[in-house]
Amino acid sequence: MREEQIPLLVNAAHAYVGKPMDLVAVDAAHPGILLCRAAQQALNGLLAAIGGVGKILPVSGYRPRSEQEAIYAASLRENGREFTRKYVALPGHSEHETGLAIDLGENKPPIDFIRPAFPDGGICGQFKARAAEFGFILRYPADKEAVTGIAHEPWHFRYVGPEHAQAMAREGLTLEEYVARLLKTAR
Repeated sequence: MREEQIPLLVNAAHAYVGKPMDLVAVDAAHPGILLCRAAQQALNGLLAAIGGVGKILPVSGYRPRSEQEAIYAASLRENGREFTRKYVALPGHSEHETGLAIDLGENKPPIDFIRPAFPDGGICGQFKARAAEFGFILRYPADKEAVTGIAHEPWHFRYVGPEHAQAMAREGLTLEEYVARLLKTAR
């Protein structure tokens, strides 16, 4: 596998320095929530396939650095350093800045912006079960906090493409573990 095919890794140790390409609205009902076109098309395909349109709502997609800075500062003020460290990425280190990450919530108001409800059962469980088929991974699984550096976020999905997502799902790997394996293989 060539290095340019390795999915983009953004985390506390790997800053995002690019600019997202081809941002589009997730759907007509949420014109302010943007994703890169490939991720948007895959998300809409997955929601349609499981009958999840209107039952699962986009909460947060692409965020410019300035928005991530404001969210981080507000969380520090309102929730404290420990909570913020667990649930809010440092500006420049947020996957939301790539246009490839989406936070989703079950359509049961009120929907929390930082930690939206996304249970394992029902329509949300169906989404999780088929996510890899459409190129999405659950980015922060419960048993991998030490690897990702972020607390379990059952609502945060990252588009990496079907080939990578299915390989990660088969092997139970986080993006950090998968990228490390690909880089080792590429050498």
